[in-house]
This record gives sequence, C-alpha cells and structure tokens, in this order.
Amino acid sequence: MDRLLRPLIRDWWGILLLLLAWQAWVVLSGLNAIVMPRPLDVVTDVATNLPVYLPALGISLAAAAVGLIGGFALGLSLGVLTWASTVAAGMLTPVTVLFSSVPVVTLIPILARLFGYGPGTVVAITVIISFFPAFVFSSAGLRALPAGSGDLFRVLGASRWKTLALLALPAAVPNLAVALRIGAAHALLAAMVAEYLMGSSGLGAMFAAAKSELNTERALGASLIVAAISLTLYLLSLRVESWARARYG
Repeated sequence: MDRLLRPLIRDWWGILLLLLAWQAWVVLSGLNAIVMPRPLDVVTDVATNLPVYLPALGISLAAAAVGLIGGFALGLSLGVLTWASTVAAGMLTPVTVLFSSVPVVTLIPILARLFGYGPGTVVAITVIISFFPAFVFSSAGLRALPAGSGDLFRVLGASRWKTLALLALPAAVPNLAVALRIGAAHALLAAMVAEYLMGSSGLGAMFAAAKSELNTERALGASLIVAAISLTLYLLSLRVESWARARYG
C-alpha cells in the first residue's frame, strides 16, 4: 500500500490538498448538495453508477478519438502543403490563424446544418479544436532541419518528396509529439463541450441533463471522469514526446 500511496502523495499532493480543502469547505459551510456536493459524494456516485457513466463515456471517447485523428491528419496535411509551397504557406497560414480565432460556439449553427444535430457535429468541433496545434507544430517542425542537412540533400540531387520523407518528416516528429500532447489532452474536453452545447449524447449531454435536474453530483461526476482521462492522456502523450525527442531530437 505504501508503494502506491507514497508516489501518489509525492506527485499529486496539490490536487489532494485541493480536494481536502473542497471537502472541508462544504462540510464547514453546510452548503446544500444541490449547490456544491462533497468530493467524496461525487466519487461515490461515479463508483456506484458505472453502468450509467460508461456508455456515455464510450460515446465521448469515440467522438474524441475520431476528432483527434481527423484534426491531426488535417493539420499535418496542411503543414506539409505549406512546407512544399510558399504560395500555399502565404495563403493557408493567415487563414488558419484567423479560423482558429473564431469562437467554436459561433460555428455550431453552420456545422449543425452541414452535419446535423448529432455526433457528426461533435466530431467536427473536435476536429477544429485538434487541428490548429497539429498545423502549427507540424509546419514549424518540417522547417526545423538539422544544420546543413537541407544543403546536403540538394547536393545529392534528392527530389522534393524524398527530402520530405527522409529528412523533414523525421525531423518534425518531436514537434508532432508536442502537437499530440496538446491535442490529446483537449480532445475529450472538446467533445464534452460540443455534446453539452448540442445536447445530443455522451458525457456532455449527461452533464447538461444532470444540471437541469439539479443533480450536481452526477454533473460533477461526468466532469471528474473527463478530467481524469484527459490527465491520463496527457501523461501518456508526454511519454510519447520523451521517446520522440530521444529518438529523433
């Protein structure tokens, strides 16, 4: 037990302290559970109602995974395009920066007309959220070549696409790993926000329904699950990033 508790306390003492402060605040202030439940009650609700949470979690995870893959593929494709063409770089870079600055909420009516009020729009929103870091970091990584390597490939007569496959893409792997870390941590959060706004299905819809029924424990339980899985994805992608830097950095 000590082998499990010691690393938990050493690495996550800040979060444990926050939970203890939350528990003490609710108990001492006597707040009603509708206003603010105790963290132990939220954890208990999750643990005792897994058959309720798991189907919604599966829907949200599927939407997040498809959206992350789609956003990553789109961002990398456009990054390669800007690497290959200065005209494309001049056109796409300001457009993507401008597009990423538009609040997602304002795009929902348009996306809903295109994809319907359902999972299609949730995935589209997750793609939009995941796309920008993949585009920015892949564009920067493709240009971060080792000193003199580009000249060497030109002297050897390598074609543009051989240079991309054998030099630029391997050099961009650490940057792509950073994009994956950022995108993976936010994909599930983006899916939940989209489901909340769409009111369709998944943990976001569960949060919206629980909020309207004043079931604060269920609403915070959905948020707790998303936060825990997002943190896990962040830590896993951090390991992938460390491997990529050691292998290609």
